[in-house]
This record gives sequence, structure tokens and C-alpha cells, in this order.
Amino acid sequence: MEIDSTTCEQGLRVRLCDWTMALFGKIGTNVGKVVDRIMNLARDDPRRVIHSFKVALALTFVSLIYYIRPLYDGFGVAGIWAVLTVVVIFEFTVGGTLCKGINRGIATFSAGGLGLGANYIASHLGKEGEPVFLAFLVFLLAAVSTFIRFFPHIKRRYDYGVLIFILTFSMVAVSGYRVEKIIELANQRLFTIIIGGATCMVVSLFLCPVWAGEDLHKLIALNMEKLASFLEGFGDEYFKLHEEESSRDDDACSKNKLLFLHGYKSVLNSKASEESLANFAWWEPGHGKFKFSHPWKLYLKTGVLIRQCAYHIEALNGYLNTDVQVQSEFHKRIAEPCMKMSSESGKALKELASSLRAMKRPSTVSTHIKNCEAAISDLRVALEASSPDRADIVEIIPSIAVGSLLNDITKCVGKISESIHELSDKACFESPKSTLSSHIIHRGTVKPVSGDSTHGNDENHVNVVIVNSSSLGHSP
Repeated sequence: MEIDSTTCEQGLRVRLCDWTMALFGKIGTNVGKVVDRIMNLARDDPRRVIHSFKVALALTFVSLIYYIRPLYDGFGVAGIWAVLTVVVIFEFTVGGTLCKGINRGIATFSAGGLGLGANYIASHLGKEGEPVFLAFLVFLLAAVSTFIRFFPHIKRRYDYGVLIFILTFSMVAVSGYRVEKIIELANQRLFTIIIGGATCMVVSLFLCPVWAGEDLHKLIALNMEKLASFLEGFGDEYFKLHEEESSRDDDACSKNKLLFLHGYKSVLNSKASEESLANFAWWEPGHGKFKFSHPWKLYLKTGVLIRQCAYHIEALNGYLNTDVQVQSEFHKRIAEPCMKMSSESGKALKELASSLRAMKRPSTVSTHIKNCEAAISDLRVALEASSPDRADIVEIIPSIAVGSLLNDITKCVGKISESIHELSDKACFESPKSTLSSHIIHRGTVKPVSGDSTHGNDENHVNVVIVNSSSLGHSP
């Protein structure tokens, strides 16, 4: 019996030890996963780490109101409003911080003044009239202010300010009925809110600032690059899919598709981010190449056109992923113009994205768009030359749909190009460093002029000097 009891105890110890080791191992694995996620989050955008330290610095600074005795004697418990202000208004971008800070400052000052005025008037109405008057004002201003928040313009830029206005007026008007030194209390809260807001603005502006306008600028360019990557790879992937299918490995093929198929999907859901960044950018002062009156609305206009193009690409992607694709003669006949439309549209978008990043006027986009128009003409000729009697109509419908979608995408690219040109004019982008060398159109081909142009007047040649007007600016 003693041997059995000893064996049981040893078995329990072993199982307990194994359970403990498994528990610690599971905890270690979960901790490792959390650490990896934190590291990936910081690695994706290092500015997040800097922002965390900026918020901590601002909070530590305003906390001195409590730690330093002379400051605490001056502000008292109202110093906590400085801490609350930092927590509430410090945003990731400079524009977001300025938006909330200015809204909070104006709303607090105006609502506080109205609240004090309401208490002063109510104090002359007697004990019975004072609460009725204050309650009526709180009801009236709260109802009107809440209704104003439904206006799109107010909701987009001043919603936070209206909310703080309602809160501050209600607090001052209601508390003033019981608190005797309401003016002193209001002054303390106002000054501490100003201290907290000013601290946030200074830290956000001068310590590794994150500009919402710059993020919006890069986001629009990145979205165009994603669409360009898809269009540049679509033609080869769709029209040459079956010719190379036997020599491709399935894994390699799927990896190749992932490079350009899934990038555009994020563009479809970029509306909220673009509008938020544009709203915050409106509050930011001029910085770098972005002036104070930078046309941020045109970025939203361009973003809408880019999403329209992305929706067409989404439909085009459906034909790329279809399982049944018949390599009919019609399919092969339209392959070249469709591939050209797709490739040239991608090149045009990539050129527009690079010019937007560099804040320079697009120079060679018109060439790609003209090539797209030529490809559309070739596609139209191929369609007119095809007879429904020679091919099964069911087989050619997918190919016709692909050509139609590429035609729509080409039109979208043209609209995007016009929008970028309008943006470059309004934002005064730099002219590209294009050479002012002349060109000769020789029987429909463009050739550079070499040597003395006076000797090129041949009877079989027509010499035309072409000068890029964008490189000359607006000089007479």
C-alpha cells in the first residue's frame, strides 16, 4: 500500500509539473504573438510610436499643474481639465489636433460667456423665475445646437465644437444655480483648457509633425499606382493565360497574381479615409510645398474618379478569375488592342502618380492616352470585321465584355488625367524639366531636329517645330 501511495504521489507530481510547463508554454506563445503584433504595428508605421511618446510628453507637462504647488494654488482642482483636454483633442495628425483644439477653444469660450450671461440675467428674476429661465435656455440652445449638427458642412468640420458648446453651456448654466463663485470657477477651467489645448498644438506642430495633407497626397498617388499595377499585368495574364498554362506552376501563378490582383481592392474602401484626411488638411497651416490655400477638394474629386476606375477593374477581375475561357479566333483577334489599352492605361496612371508625388505637371501622359485611343480604334475595327455567323455568340460575349470594360477604364483614366492637370494648375505644380529641343514630324513620325534646321527644308518633308507649352510656364 505504501508503494502504491508513493507511486500515486509521484504520478500527480509529474502530471502537475507537465500541466505547469504546458501552461507556461502556452502563456509564452501568446505573449510572443502579442509582441509580434506590436512589433509589426510599429514597423508598418513608425510614426505611431512617436505619436505615443508625444501624447505622453504633453500629459506629463500639463500634470505639472498638480505637482508644482504654486500652480496648484492658482488653479486648484480645475487643473484636471488640462489633462482631460490633452487626452481628448490630441490626434495623430496636426490637422486633427488643430481641428479639435480650435473647436474646443472657441466652443468653450462662447458657451462659457453665454452661460455666465444667462446666470447673471437669471439672478435678477427671483428664486422662482431663475430655474425656469435657466432650464428654458438649456432646452432651447441644446435643441438648436443638436439640430445644427445635422448640416453636412457643420458635421464635417465643426461637429466636435458644437458638442463641446452644448456641454459647456449646460455645465455653466446648471452649476451656476448652486455655485456662488461661478466666475472664478469658469476662469480657472477656461485657462486650464487653453493650457492643455496649447500644449497639444505646440507638441503636434513642432515635434515630428504628421501632416494630414501630406498623407492625403500620398494616398491618392498610391491608389493610382495600385490600379496601374493591375492594368499593366492584366493583359498578359488574361490573353496569354492558356498559352502558357502548361508551362506554369500553380503556386508560382498564384503568387504572380497576388502581386497585382489584390492591391486595387483597398482603393474601393478609401472614401472615408480620404474625406477625413481632407477635412483635417483644411485646418493645417502651410507647410513645405503645400500652401495654406491648397486645393484639397480636388484630391477628393480625383479620389472619386479613381474609385470609379477601381469598380471597373473589380468587374474586369471577375473575368480574369473565370474558369472557362475559350481561345476563339475572335478572342485572339482582339487580344492585341485590348492588351495595348490595358498596358497604356497602366502606364498613364503610373505617370500621373509619379508626377503627383513629385508635385510636377504631367508631361507624357497625353502620349499614353493617345495610344489608348488608337487601341480603341483598332478594337472597333476588329469588332466590325467579325461576323456573328463565323463564331458562336456565347463564346465571344466574355471577350466583348472585357473589351468594353477596358474601354470604360480608358475613359476613366482620361478623366483622372484631366483632374490631375486641374490640380496641378490650381496648386501651381512645377513644370517638368523637359528639353526645349524641337521635333520634326516626318510623314507622321516624330524625329528630333539635329544640326541646322535651315537645311531640313526638303520638298518631301514637312518641318513642324513642337514646343511643350507646359515647360514654358505662363510667360509671354
